[in-house]
Amino acid sequence: MMDAKAELLNGPPPGAAADWTIPQDWAAYTPGEHAMWDKLFARQAAMLPDRVTPAFMKGLDVLRLSKPGVPDFEELSERLQKLTGWSVVAVPGLVPDDVFFEHMANRRFVAGRFIRKPEQIDYLQEPDVFHDVFGHVPLLADPVFADYMQAYGEGGLRSLKFGALHKLARLYWYTVEFGLIREEGRLHLYGAGIVSSYGESIFALDDPSPNRVGFDLKRVMRTNYKIDDYQQTYFVIDSFEDLLRQTLETDFAPLYRELETAPDLAPDALEEGDRIFTAGAQEYARSKAKLG
Repeated sequence: MMDAKAELLNGPPPGAAADWTIPQDWAAYTPGEHAMWDKLFARQAAMLPDRVTPAFMKGLDVLRLSKPGVPDFEELSERLQKLTGWSVVAVPGLVPDDVFFEHMANRRFVAGRFIRKPEQIDYLQEPDVFHDVFGHVPLLADPVFADYMQAYGEGGLRSLKFGALHKLARLYWYTVEFGLIREEGRLHLYGAGIVSSYGESIFALDDPSPNRVGFDLKRVMRTNYKIDDYQQTYFVIDSFEDLLRQTLETDFAPLYRELETAPDLAPDALEEGDRIFTAGAQEYARSKAKLG
């Protein structure tokens, strides 16, 4: 929901509340839409257990997301609030940045209510309910990650005062959406953009193409990213506790000032001082560039 477009400045669309929320209207989902959720869920649930952080699988279980059909946000929020105080609210699509951060800072996760069409099963540009709910919500049942998401929302509101949103957006992208975590001596998935994508769930861990680099907050905030294809670099955190600690203990105001003069890094860059797990061959990105 980041990088809101200019037309969002006109205010909420018809039918939306002042905070851009809308009813999920769960009863309006068709059998075909429920079947699409079930197909996507079955595919991901079958291949993720040995690849994703155990906290994600625990979240799927305690939130009962294996129940057939698109989840009812009201039922889901009731279970989630008992665990970490978060809820899930429906929005019509992209929302303005301040609205996005305000919801996060108050432990409300905004989710699209539409689900992809059969021809979009492997890729769609705007996040749908499967990406938002299957990808993001299980980790909101983890107390530490839930605190990180709230802290990010609060930091996002502050970033608007510094004109530094594009820098902070990179932190969200490389952690919440496309992060890896090192647990029990090997890498696991946790970013929602990966775990909701069959292809990237394999690519991010197994393919020799991308870099896999130890997480460093300033390094991440200097690094550009790809919005329409697999990532060229994945950043690896040591734990959710360490990610939360670095976020809470960093004074972002001087960091933003420092980043104003620091050059941006390309998505495939490796820097001196990087903690490198994999120096990627970048064959996938080169092949796509040739086709383009």
